Amino acid sequence: MTAGPLVDRYGRVHRDLRISVTDRCSLRCTYCMPEQGVPWLPRDTMLSTEEIVRLADVAVGMGIEEIRLTGGEPLLRRDLVDVVAGLAALDPAPEISMTTNGVGLARIAEDLKAAGLTRVNVSIDTLDRETFIELAKRDRLADTIAGIEASAAAGLLPVKLNTVLMRGVNDAEAPDLLAFALEHGYQLRFIEQMPLDAQHQWDRTQMITGEEILTRLRTRFELTAMPDETRGSAPAELFLVDGGPATVGVIASVTMPFCGTCDRVRLTADGMIRNCLFATGETDLRTPLRDGASAEQLGDLLRESIGAKLPGHGINEPDFLQPPRPMSRIGG
Repeated sequence: MTAGPLVDRYGRVHRDLRISVTDRCSLRCTYCMPEQGVPWLPRDTMLSTEEIVRLADVAVGMGIEEIRLTGGEPLLRRDLVDVVAGLAALDPAPEISMTTNGVGLARIAEDLKAAGLTRVNVSIDTLDRETFIELAKRDRLADTIAGIEASAAAGLLPVKLNTVLMRGVNDAEAPDLLAFALEHGYQLRFIEQMPLDAQHQWDRTQMITGEEILTRLRTRFELTAMPDETRGSAPAELFLVDGGPATVGVIASVTMPFCGTCDRVRLTADGMIRNCLFATGETDLRTPLRDGASAEQLGDLLRESIGAKLPGHGINEPDFLQPPRPMSRIGG
C-alpha cells in the first residue's frame, strides 16, 4: 500500500469518510423513497461491526480524520453503540459524528456519547405535525424533536439540523425553522433537494434553490455572507444571522456545486466504496475483505477508487445520469 494521504488526480485530499451502517429507514421521506419503501439489501451482504472497524482502520491509516455514520437510518442498527466504540478505539482516533432522523435517539443519545460519538446532524424538514406526516409518511415529529433535545442534553454538540425544502409543502417554513434553531442554540443547514430519490422523479423545476432559500429567510432575518476562506471543504455556505454570532448554512449542491474542495469518500452498508455521492460506479471492498485481503491490499483498492474520482458530480451536464442507488443505499 502506497504511503501518504488519499489524494485524487485533482489534488483533493480526502479526510472525511461517510459510513452507511444500514439501508433501512424508519421514515419514508418523499425525496428519498416511496411510501411503500424499497427492497432492503440482503442481510448477508451487510458489513459486520468488525468488518466496518477493520475497513475504517485502513482508511484512518491513510489520512481519514472524520467518520460520519449514516444510513438509511443508523439508529435502526442494533449494535450501533458497538460500532461507535470500535471506531473510537482506532489509533489515531477519528472524530465520529452521525446523521439521523432522530427517531429513537432520545433513548440512546447518552450511550452513544459514552461510546465516543461527538455530535449529530438531525434531519427535520418541518415543525408542523401534519406537514411532517405528509413528507415522511409517519407521525414521528415529536420523536424527532425529543431526539434533538436529548442530543443536546447528552453533550453531542454542536447539534446540527438538516432541512430540505419542498415547493408548496414546507418551503414557507424556512424562517420558522431558523427561529427554532436560534432559540435552542442549534445550527441549521438548508439543503437543495438532490436527484437521489428511489423513484427517479426528481424535477429540477420543483427544487427550491439556494437563492430562493436565502430570499425566504431574508423576509425575517438579516443575513451576511461569511468570508470564503472560512468555509474550507465544508459543503455549507455560512451566513451570519442578524450580525451573529449565530449562523445558518445553505448547501446548494445543485446550483452552486462545491466539488472542487470535496474531501469525502463513502462506504456503503454492503461494503462498496463510492468516491462521489453521484458516482455511477463503485469499488467492492466486502468481497476481498471476506476473502482475507491484507490491509495493504484493501488500501490499494481504496486509493484506486479515489484516483478515479471525477472533477465534479455532473448534475448540470446534459449527459448526467442519476446513480442507480438511491440515497438510502448510499449513505449521506
